[in-house]
Amino acid sequence: MTITAGRDFVQGTFEDLGRALSDVTFVVVDLETTGGRASTDGITEIGAVRVRGGQVLGEFQTLVNPGQSIPAFISVLTGITDSMVAGSPRIDQALPAFLEFAHDSVLVAHNAPFDVTFLKTAAAGLGLTWPGFPVIDTVHLARQLVSNDEAPNRKLSSLAVLFGATQTPDHRALHDARATVDVLHALIARVGNLGVQTLEELQSYTSRVTPAQRRKRVLAAGLPNKPGVYVFKDATGRPLYVGTSVDIRRRVSSYFTASEQRTRMAEMVAIAAEVTPIVCGSGLEASVRELRLIAEHKPPYNRRSKRPEKAVWIKLTVERFPRLSIVRTVRDDGASYAGPFGSRAQAEAALEALHDVLPLRRCTGTLVPGRRTACVLAELGKCGAPCTGQQSHQEYAEIAARAQHALSADAATIIQALQERMAGLSAQERFEDAGLVRDRMLSLVRALARTQRIAPLAAIAELVAARRSASGGWEVVCVRHGRLAGTTVTPARADPTPYIQAMVAAAEVVSPPIPPMPAAHPAETEQVLDWLEQPGVRLVDIVGSWTCPRGGAGRQRELLAARAIP
Repeated sequence: MTITAGRDFVQGTFEDLGRALSDVTFVVVDLETTGGRASTDGITEIGAVRVRGGQVLGEFQTLVNPGQSIPAFISVLTGITDSMVAGSPRIDQALPAFLEFAHDSVLVAHNAPFDVTFLKTAAAGLGLTWPGFPVIDTVHLARQLVSNDEAPNRKLSSLAVLFGATQTPDHRALHDARATVDVLHALIARVGNLGVQTLEELQSYTSRVTPAQRRKRVLAAGLPNKPGVYVFKDATGRPLYVGTSVDIRRRVSSYFTASEQRTRMAEMVAIAAEVTPIVCGSGLEASVRELRLIAEHKPPYNRRSKRPEKAVWIKLTVERFPRLSIVRTVRDDGASYAGPFGSRAQAEAALEALHDVLPLRRCTGTLVPGRRTACVLAELGKCGAPCTGQQSHQEYAEIAARAQHALSADAATIIQALQERMAGLSAQERFEDAGLVRDRMLSLVRALARTQRIAPLAAIAELVAARRSASGGWEVVCVRHGRLAGTTVTPARADPTPYIQAMVAAAEVVSPPIPPMPAAHPAETEQVLDWLEQPGVRLVDIVGSWTCPRGGAGRQRELLAARAIP
């Protein structure tokens, strides 16, 4: 599998990123009601104005008989009385007429949640399907765009005065809707000066998005609406951030809206000068490409997997008297390895867990025959002192064999001993010491489970597997020594065999790694394993055998989880 730079994309316009506001039809609506609860109160009046490009296209107004008495204070506020609505249509006539007037539009209201909730509740009561209008709330926009120095509050009456509305709001639905139209146009003018040109940007507008960040949205223009990897780059072409998405264009566009709230991403967008897309055929391919690009370029705004070379391993050395050590490199020296660990601290914790149970020597030098005194570890019973002859080579070899067996096959006896030690410390109310043993045990179990899961796949020269794709064909992968070497998606209703054969023939040639290391970063091999273990995946072909130890650390991790040990 090769990673290409992607194809050239034509520079798009701002309108490519959404519907231009000048082309959007808005229906500005206002309701008068008998109270504030949509579940119990009724609508007494509906007023609406249909506008596009700053021009009024039509108006809608009707009183509504709510089927209940209008409270006196509501009548005083709105001027609408029971006698006025007595001969008016009921909501079952008024609402369908309004929905017809508002078809194919964006609803706008001042305090939109109030009006929209009443309309939705009425529709549900009539068994009508709510059309799912996009909604703009002028209260929300005003809170972002109008300062306290300009207006004492964000009420419609205050904003109408501020913006010089031609209609004074007076709690009659059509009058208030007309006033809201003028407020909407004034607010759109303000956001237009800040670079907002599309409906999608207006819907997600917030003052948290800086004008500089919003101007960068043109970087998303021309990107494909397809799954894959995207790479933000600075003016010199240096990768700043690598991500994946099922829709590259939509995901990149979100970095310039209110949905992106991470401070470091705002910093990255301010530096970015271009975005390179890499279209992928599957989610697995995209995830693997992302990992490889992060490891290769070490983009400053990615936080994970940037330095796989810093991973460390636990090694059981090949010596007359083997010992445990922490190393950065897996060598072809016959030693047993466990890992990798993300940090040296994790490796040291796992190492201590083994030493808690197995009295292996910790001295790093060559044992000199005839030594008369042992170190303090021997006095504490943590080492058999082979250096002084107190422990024979055969006795020590049995302990080393237990360590080697735990690292490569079955850690049950080691885990059991650690649990017994933890229980004993807890019984003595030495809870901090028990917690330390628990943490060390978990570090060990996780590392052993990872090694014993990865190593079998790393040893397989070639594995081909497939599963049904959403398009109806087959998503096929070729894995060599734990590395994703090739992938393809076959067409629906086509014989997949020739496509699989072509993919395998073109797949990357992968040299055998040094066990238990895979030929890829272990994180990539784990992603491949996650895919292979999904329901519906079928094994097409395999060169070698795929087995895992029955009593391995993975089983121990499951048992610990079942016992509520995190």
